[in-house]
Amino acid sequence: MGDLTVDVEPEQVGFDSSRLQQIDRHFKRFVEDGRLPGWLIAVSRAGELAHVSTYGLRDIENNLPVETDSLFRIYSMTKPVTSVAAMMLYEQGAFHLKDPISKFIPAFADQKVYVQGPATSPVTKPAIEPIRIWHLLTHMAGLTYGFHYAHPTDAIYRHAGFDFGGSELNLAESCDRWATLPLMFEPGSEWNYSVATDVLGRIVEVASGTSLDEFFTERIFEPLRMNDTMFSVPESDHGRLAALYVPGAERRATRFDAMGDAAKSPPVMLSGGGGLVSTAGDYHRFTQMLLRGGELDGVRLLGRKTVDFMTMNHLPGGVDLEGLARPTFAETSFIGIGFGLGFSVVQNPAAHKVMSSTGSYGWGGAASTTFWIDPVEEITAMFFTQLLPSSTYDIRGQLEPLVYQALID
Repeated sequence: MGDLTVDVEPEQVGFDSSRLQQIDRHFKRFVEDGRLPGWLIAVSRAGELAHVSTYGLRDIENNLPVETDSLFRIYSMTKPVTSVAAMMLYEQGAFHLKDPISKFIPAFADQKVYVQGPATSPVTKPAIEPIRIWHLLTHMAGLTYGFHYAHPTDAIYRHAGFDFGGSELNLAESCDRWATLPLMFEPGSEWNYSVATDVLGRIVEVASGTSLDEFFTERIFEPLRMNDTMFSVPESDHGRLAALYVPGAERRATRFDAMGDAAKSPPVMLSGGGGLVSTAGDYHRFTQMLLRGGELDGVRLLGRKTVDFMTMNHLPGGVDLEGLARPTFAETSFIGIGFGLGFSVVQNPAAHKVMSSTGSYGWGGAASTTFWIDPVEEITAMFFTQLLPSSTYDIRGQLEPLVYQALID
């Protein structure tokens, strides 16, 4: 499993030890007043872990503490992993980013775009632009999620059986079904958080000739020694799996086993958009690989230029999400934030109004996990908990300034 032991005194990498403690003092209140069950925070600089802390419980009902080897549902923090997998294949010449996805999934050859009308009888028109692979990586495909509740196409997805939970279809079947549903907009014209990364996972399968779980294990997890990252938790490790919670009465965390137990058995659909369970130690190794330009401990997954390319803003005209996105859910705020190939990217910290660095990139997960990587300051930071939905509290927006205020060199 990925190690999560503090490597250095914070001062050795430019942090003030006493100021780092402000992070813990702030987030302890979230546990003490019942908003969160517990959490794990890890901050590194220049590849050295400078701050690792835990507080509270991974399982309130059984009084089990959060530990450094606790397992967490990382949900949409799966998306960067899938994006890395796709770009590994891109480096091998398996596809061009401008390739229509129908080259790999023929069902997407005849797309329709929503024009007007209710979800039960929508008016559509043929798409002018095909969905291309780069549209999947940037969430500009015109696809959506059923749980958005913001547009008739969202309801169309729900009527087709795609809400927040899983469906009875496998990944290939799901993609073929999504291909029959109308797009929210012409591909490449707008941004909407969606099942695009799940479709990208299917592209990985077709292009590589292996299932998504096999590709992840053989090409990413084993080389990086991410031995605790998986699509489902074996029974022998169920005790390490943190329980899943939602805000209950007076916003106190309330257990949600109906959805949380899904992580205990193999899924029907291998979701590249949100299916993984991991540990903070494992995900730390993933972030270090990215921070180091695609290499860690002598293992190179991506070229440096590829990571640079993935983490620049790919939104047309260099706009931020505020100028391009539909008003739907995302794992970040929109102002001053662009989007790369699998990550949100800070474009303008002043506009964003959260202390950060231009070029920092990251993402989060539905159960309030989050991470970011700052290549300017060589900082990585991660926050792990298990509270749905991630929009309940602006954890990343609070964590970022608490990390940066501790930086003194």
